This record gives sequence, structure tokens and C-alpha cells, in this order.
Amino acid sequence: MNYQNLKKQLIAYGQEHVLAFWSELTSVQQQELAGQIEKIDFNLLNKLIRKTQHVQEYFSGKMEPDNVVSLKERKERDTEMRELGEALLRDGRVAAFLVAGGQGSRLGYDGPKGIYPITPIKNKSLFQLHAEKIRATAEYYGITIPWYIMTSEANHDKTVKFFKNRNYFGLNADDIMFFKQEMLPSVDLNGKLILEKKHRLFMSPNGHGGALKAIWDSGALKDMQKRGIRYLFYFQVDNVLLNICEPEFIGYHVRHNAQMSSKVVRKAYPEEKMGVICKINGKHGVVEYSDLSEDDMYARTQDGELKYWAGSIAVHILNVDFIAQETDAGFRLPYHVARKNIPGIDSSGKKISGDEKNGYKFETFVFDALAHCTQTISVETAREDEFSAVKNNTGLDSPETAQRDLVKLYKRWLQKAGVHITGDEDIKIEISPLFAFSDKILVKKKNEIPEINKDTYLGN
Repeated sequence: MNYQNLKKQLIAYGQEHVLAFWSELTSVQQQELAGQIEKIDFNLLNKLIRKTQHVQEYFSGKMEPDNVVSLKERKERDTEMRELGEALLRDGRVAAFLVAGGQGSRLGYDGPKGIYPITPIKNKSLFQLHAEKIRATAEYYGITIPWYIMTSEANHDKTVKFFKNRNYFGLNADDIMFFKQEMLPSVDLNGKLILEKKHRLFMSPNGHGGALKAIWDSGALKDMQKRGIRYLFYFQVDNVLLNICEPEFIGYHVRHNAQMSSKVVRKAYPEEKMGVICKINGKHGVVEYSDLSEDDMYARTQDGELKYWAGSIAVHILNVDFIAQETDAGFRLPYHVARKNIPGIDSSGKKISGDEKNGYKFETFVFDALAHCTQTISVETAREDEFSAVKNNTGLDSPETAQRDLVKLYKRWLQKAGVHITGDEDIKIEISPLFAFSDKILVKKKNEIPEINKDTYLGN
């Protein structure tokens, strides 16, 4: 598209200011800017801009607690659910889906977050840790678990190269599919597109709900259908304690005829930054922590427990035919508006400075699909067994706390197996998923475990 056609299109939508520096750009820079403009769905953009006129500070609908299979209930039902889930795994009906579009900038790391070294002794990356869990599970059940990985414009090439250079961590490259998440432009407080640089619009990912659209757009959905996959295990890259494709969770999902299911933990305290599973105006869903009013955040039951305790840990199972329902006739999830501090330049080309929230980003949330379910189930899990996120460089949810939680998990597994640990309390232990990806499997390998009185790595 040439300059005149670009300008004509932009004038029609009141966005011609993005060409203000056109004459200063090189031909390569002009092509980059033109390419971004051509990809914009301006009809959608106008709808999103109208949404910025009605941004609410807090959730304002009717909110009620939803049903959750508690840890207490699981003690009586897990054996049955495990048998059901294992049968589906052995039948090759389950695939894994990883949301991995993030960068490691908050960790002080220049590159995809999934490349960040995280395990306590071998410093394996998050990607390797997840890959070994998938490989170990597949080998244990004698199957292939296809792995779909959603990247972003910012980290796609580096992610693919990382996997290729490490021989896909022993997995078959033909069973791993990488694809990018869609990007959306941001606008200022007047609804005008924001230039990050003279030749580039500021773009950001369309939220984790965009995973469903990306699955459809990339052809991943057709690949799943061709392979006979019926259930997709959804997870995010930064949780080190993930129990990927856990058979019990699969069992609960299928037994309850759910279209989409969720894993939850009990919130540690009211202000914890976790969305809560609940009913919203009678429909299933999640209210983000930032949207909770103080009344709802601190609400208690007659027993003194938090009323809204079921914190979502971004672990789901979705039926493949449900994903098709959400995407085949067009993307159904609603867009949310967030006022943010967005880097950019002003009309003179100078960098915008300051911490003021100067514009709006638009994103979708995968859990909004719960509202479209006729059946769904949430399953409680113990935080210490399945949730420890890596989000910050130091303090809470940092590499330090993630490694601490991994070591504690491995020590509990060893204790269950009857392995005695002597010596300093600070002994580090790391168990490769390829040696044992659960405490049940570790018990069977007790005779292969040496005496532990120092930092120890158990792996193949």
C-alpha cells in the first residue's frame, strides 16, 4: 500500500497523525510502519476506542461463590478420577498448550522468560523443566503428547531457536508447534494511535484469551482435530510446580462433562494478586484481583473464611470442540480496557516521559470463555504442590522463592518414599522429571536413590 492509500485509510478513521514523520523515514522504516497499519482491523479498533469511554474502576455485577471440588472431597474421589484420566492419556486424547509470549525483563533477563534458568542445581530453563515433564509423562504412558506453544512477536524467533539448538529436549520436533499471539495497537486518552517511534506503532499482545484465536488462526486447532486430540491442558510458562497433564484433573474434567475446567488454590490473604473463580451475574467466570471492590476482597463467610477464596492459577483443561465453538464463527471473547503508562513519542517526535498513565491497552482473558460453558468444574489443589510463579526479580514470586518451593517439594517426595535426608537444612535437592515426575513414581524408585547428606541431583 502506497503513501496516498495509507493516508486515505487513516483519514477515514481519524488516525492520519501516525504518518507525521513519513518523509523522515528510510524505505525500510516506511515498509515497517505500513505493514503495521495494514494489519490493523480499524472496525475493531473503533469499537475498542468506544470502550475507553466507559472504563469501570471495579467489577460491578452480581458476584457469588462458585462450586469447587475441595481438597477434602478429593481425598475420597482422586483414585477414581486418576484411573479415568490415565485411560484418556493412554488413548492419546490429551495435548499440552503453553502460553509463553512473555519476556524476562522483570527478572532482569534479556530474552524470553521461558529461557530463564530456574532449577536449584542444574539451572535448567523453564522451557526445559516443562519439556522434561511432558516427555516423562508421555514415556510413562507410552504415548505422544503434542505440545503447542504460543509465543509473541518479541520472542518467537529466539524461542524457536532455543528449542532447536537443544534438540527440542528429546521431544520429536514434529510434535511441537510454535505460533505467535496477535498484537493490538494502543491508543492515548483521546483515542489516537500511539507511536512508539517515528516508524513504529506501539503494539502489545491481545491477552491470554488471544490464545484461543491464535490456536484457530495458526492451524493448531486443525492439527489437534487431525490427531484425534479431545482435551487441551493449558498452562503458563512461569509456574515451576506445574503438574502437566495431571490425570486426576483430566478425570474430574471428563466426569463432570466440562467444556473448560480450572485449577485453584486458596488465597493466602485477601489482597493476594490472584483472580477468583466465582459466578458473575449467574454465569461462571473469574474476577481479576484489580477489579475486586474492597467489600468483595475482604468478605467473609459465617465461619470466618474468605468468601472468595478460590484463586485461579491459570491452569485449565479445554475441550478441543469447545475451542472450535469459540473461534469457528469468529472470536467470541470480550476485550477489556486497561489504562497504562505507555512508552511513545509526542507530536514533535520527543520521547514521552513520566509515570502518568497516558493511554489504553486492550486485552482478552481466557477465563472469560467460562461464561460460555454449559458445564465447568474447578478443582482445588495444594499451593505447595502445584503453584509457585516466577514474576519478580526479588522478593515474592521470584526465582529465589521458586527454587525454594521446588526444593521443598522434592524433599516432601523423598520423605513420602521413606528416604532419610541428613545434614544441613539448606541442602539443595533437584529431581529431574525424567527420573520421577511425581511422588508416586519416586516411591517406586526408592532403591535407586543414594543416601542424601549433601546437595543432590536425581536424574537420568
